[in-house]
Formats: sequence, C-alpha cells, structure tokens
Amino acid sequence: MLIAVVTDIHGNRPAFEAVLAAVGEAGADELWCLGDLVGYGAEPDACVQLAAEHADVCLAGNHDLGVLGSISIEDFSTGARLAAEWTATTITDATRDYLGALPSAGERHGVGLFHASPRDPVWEYVLDTATAQACLDVATLAVNLIGHSHVALSFDRSGGQPVSGAPRGEGDAVELAGREWLVNPGAVGQPRDGDPRAAWLLLDQDAGTARWCREAYDVAAAQRAIREARLPDVLAERLQYGQ
Repeated sequence: MLIAVVTDIHGNRPAFEAVLAAVGEAGADELWCLGDLVGYGAEPDACVQLAAEHADVCLAGNHDLGVLGSISIEDFSTGARLAAEWTATTITDATRDYLGALPSAGERHGVGLFHASPRDPVWEYVLDTATAQACLDVATLAVNLIGHSHVALSFDRSGGQPVSGAPRGEGDAVELAGREWLVNPGAVGQPRDGDPRAAWLLLDQDAGTARWCREAYDVAAAQRAIREARLPDVLAERLQYGQ
C-alpha cells in the first residue's frame, strides 16, 4: 500500500493543490493528514474542503484547535495569533464542524499518527535527539508520523542504541524495518527548512520505506491571498524563503 502523508497545510491552497496533484501521479492508495489545515494562510475553507474530499484520515493541529477556541492562542506568535483570530471570523460553519470532529492523534495500518509528538500530540516540537528519545520511550508503535515543526526530518533508534536524527531533503529515503521511527514529512503550507517547495512523504508499506518529496507551487498566488486578506505581511514574505 502506498500512503501519502501531509501536514501543516495552513490555509495555503496553491501548495496543497500541487501536492495533491503529485500524490495522484504517484498512485497513492491513501492520504493521511497530520493536522494544521488552517492558520497563517488565507484560504482555510478551501484547504479544509480539499482535506474532506481527499484525506482518508485527518488530525487536528494546534492551529486548528486555536481557531476553534479549544485551546488558548495566547502563546502563539503575533502573526500566528492574528491569523488565528482572522480565520476564526472567516471560516464557514462546515469548516468549523469538520475541524471540530478531528482528533490530534491516532493509528492507522499499524502506524502511530500525531500532530506534534507521541508525548504531547498538540504542542511538542521534536527537533533534537533528546526529545525524540523521550517520545520513542512512550510510543507504542515502531513507526510514528509527526508534524508541527514544519521541518522535514526523521529520528530513529535500534536495539537500545542512542537515537540518531537527520534533516531530510527531496528524494531522501529510509528503510523502516527493524528500527523505531519518528518521521516528519515537512510542511505543505509553510516550510521552515530553507526549501520553499511544499513537502510531503510517500510511505510504501509493502517495501517498508519512506521517501520525502517536494513540489513547486504558485507561491505568488499564496502571498497575494494573504495580502488581500490583510494578514501580517511577514506571513506572505516568508513563503518565498522557506522560513
């Protein structure tokens, strides 16, 4: 089975559409979304509709929950908070209902699914080996997919050895068998690893591999939508730099 994994869409319709086109060309059997459909970007309803149409499983991220008022947005950055407040007043009832029904963690076909981490599915950033080790210590499955950090990367360990980790670029692939894994596809809607292209992951359960993918998209269109919505310009500017 081929599974496409996406996360951190953040209201960026052009990026999501580019990834969905690539997913279709890859012949993926299922699409899994690890959350944050909204926030930062200016087309939340469109992104939620695309997820509702294409995703076989979808999680709620902290931005989704913040927009719903389920969690506080006081600790959000200024741009994130302003975008969440704007999104909350803009989305349709159908979008709100869809987001409200999503969990922040789950399991499918023997793979752990978390927006953030196995220790804290909503808030924890996994960006170093110490955090990754603590997360693997509580994980109940060998392969775990995470998002939230907007960085394409992986952490793994085997046989009681220390955890190792690495950032992942386009075309990087790993064999999953025999090791414990935390795997982050990277962000569709707001990458933060210096590559502005939309990121996603192709999980081949038959071969036991994961491969990182990137897709160019119409960055200018996403920027234009943000500026027309009068959201903070930094949210548009950063898209062209992948930061």
